[in-house]
Amino acid sequence: MIKISVIGLGKLGLCFAACFSAKGFDVIGVDINRKIVDAVNSGSAPVAEPMLQEFMVASGGRLRATQSYEEALNGSDVTFIVVPTPSAESGHFSDKYLKDAITCLSLALKAADKKYHLFVVTSTVSPGTIEEKLIPLIESVSGKKLNKDFGICCNPEFIALGSVIEDFLNPDLVLIGESSKFAGDFLEEIYKVVCWKKAHIFRASIINAEIAKISLNCYVTMKISFVNTLANICEAVPRADVDVITQALGNDRRISPHYFKGGTAYGGPCFPRDNLAFLAFAKKYGIDARLAKASSDVNQFQIRRLTERVLTYIPESGKSVVAVLGLSYKTNTGVIEESAGVKIIEGLLKKRDVEIIAYDPLAMDNAKAYFGDNVLYASSVKDCFSNASVCIITTQAGEFGTIDDSYIANNPTLIIDCWRMLDPAKLGEKAKYIPLGKYKLWRE
Repeated sequence: MIKISVIGLGKLGLCFAACFSAKGFDVIGVDINRKIVDAVNSGSAPVAEPMLQEFMVASGGRLRATQSYEEALNGSDVTFIVVPTPSAESGHFSDKYLKDAITCLSLALKAADKKYHLFVVTSTVSPGTIEEKLIPLIESVSGKKLNKDFGICCNPEFIALGSVIEDFLNPDLVLIGESSKFAGDFLEEIYKVVCWKKAHIFRASIINAEIAKISLNCYVTMKISFVNTLANICEAVPRADVDVITQALGNDRRISPHYFKGGTAYGGPCFPRDNLAFLAFAKKYGIDARLAKASSDVNQFQIRRLTERVLTYIPESGKSVVAVLGLSYKTNTGVIEESAGVKIIEGLLKKRDVEIIAYDPLAMDNAKAYFGDNVLYASSVKDCFSNASVCIITTQAGEFGTIDDSYIANNPTLIIDCWRMLDPAKLGEKAKYIPLGKYKLWRE
């Protein structure tokens, strides 16, 4: 059986490592954080992600962690590199952490007595990075030759936090950008073992795989921006309902229903930065990617528009309390990066004398670290409604869907439902229910 090492045991890398080990591979994970290494070796998941703990248990002792690159490289046949590549000021992805990891691995490869090793770059990179920067770095540091002593593949992930394991094991697409047919065959065999179903494995050159990754995410942001614009239009047209319209459009296979539900602006660690990276990539080659720029502009407008909507229901004088239910950028994760809930709170705090009480099933600790004492923190959904007469729901967390008249403490209570989760008939007479994307109820 092929032996695998994974560099970077964060929310993605550890999930990958757990999946590989649960499927029967011996896996060595590497992380610079000693606490993460110790947690993995004790069998405890150091990050919150659905099914992660169960998969670590299912690994049956095949998963271990270390801080040693040498141990990882010598103890494996293939290394998956899953380190952060945050946005640089230019809009391109920073490859600092990637270069650091590659340098350490290359030094280990130089000293290793092995005929061949495969490097798999899963981290998202700006197109051209692997061939122009990483391959020359490996060759210069290790003294080894590409496709003789080592191979390299670009294997970007198409997954989302909160469903990492589900997405990884049940992918729509496995994209392999390969330095040689041998390298691509090697990686394909691993995915044939790991995936729950027969995955669509698409093999290409490295540069085409790099471009495909950021292009896909950029395209999805355009789709989200379009449907959010459609929701805005529906709010202005009598009897219009964005959900009815998107159900019709989603039946056309050219569109599909995925990522096609009007709601809040997109956020998180991937979509905003990948859109900026696509713009920077296009600009590098003299192309003005106007659609990508428009998507970013629309996304920022959506936050401003929603913030203004909330403010219209708050008295101009006196202190008002607004509850924000949903602080993560999506459900099933505690990540608040670029989240709609956080952006709305920031906007409300700047505009008027507003007191914010916030709640999220998973993101409270991250929100407290970010906002500090500027925001009050609820212990439950009911706590929010007890303290606020204006409540906005920004994520589709399951417990938000249970809200009914037993939650309503203040008369009247305004509920702005960004995802149309609630049944207005169950909210009682004290609630004024306002769903995004519909005309009538905005104006009652």
